[in-house]
Amino acid sequence: MRVEIWSDVICPWCYIGKRQFERALGSFEHRDQVEIAYRAFQLDPSYPAGRTEDVADMLSAKYGMSREQAVQMNQQMEERAAGVGLEYHLEGGQVGNTADAHRLVHLAGEQGVQDGVVEALYKAHFTDRRSVFDRDSLVEVGAEAGLDAAAARDVLASGKFTAEVEADQQEAQRLGATGVPFFVLDRRYGVSGAQPAEAFAQALDRAWNEAR
Repeated sequence: MRVEIWSDVICPWCYIGKRQFERALGSFEHRDQVEIAYRAFQLDPSYPAGRTEDVADMLSAKYGMSREQAVQMNQQMEERAAGVGLEYHLEGGQVGNTADAHRLVHLAGEQGVQDGVVEALYKAHFTDRRSVFDRDSLVEVGAEAGLDAAAARDVLASGKFTAEVEADQQEAQRLGATGVPFFVLDRRYGVSGAQPAEAFAQALDRAWNEAR
């Protein structure tokens, strides 16, 4: 069974959803026969490359709330993350264009280390407050997760995988995904959002049984 996961490396719900899905997969009888592929979804693909913004400032502007309310929202998100065993440090966090990070994830898919690289990018952004926008930082984070550093530098210096990232985004729209995380199981079922592990477990069972 093939599971495709559309997500963005700066989406706080996506990291939570990844962990919940992993919990469900860990108890799935046929987990060794499940192939996982990460697909690109940029929360804001129009964000200028090379520019970052404080996450609380972005939330304040996007939702028309005070900065204090945005900070409180981040604190609540930290608590939700802690509930699934994740450590978020959102104060002073940055948002920006994630196209380069997604291109790196595509390279990681070719090199067979995609899940590790995705996990490393999430941890870098949400836990360690390392940049997932700066190319030198991206190469460093990727290499620590098993990615070939020279290949990563070559990809980021070129336009390689740009078309694939754009195609992922367009396919998500065709499938009706308006947000992430978005999980597609065997192109039979879609699960939207960071659902409880039980919901993912039910979806895995249903997709597996109906395909056989």
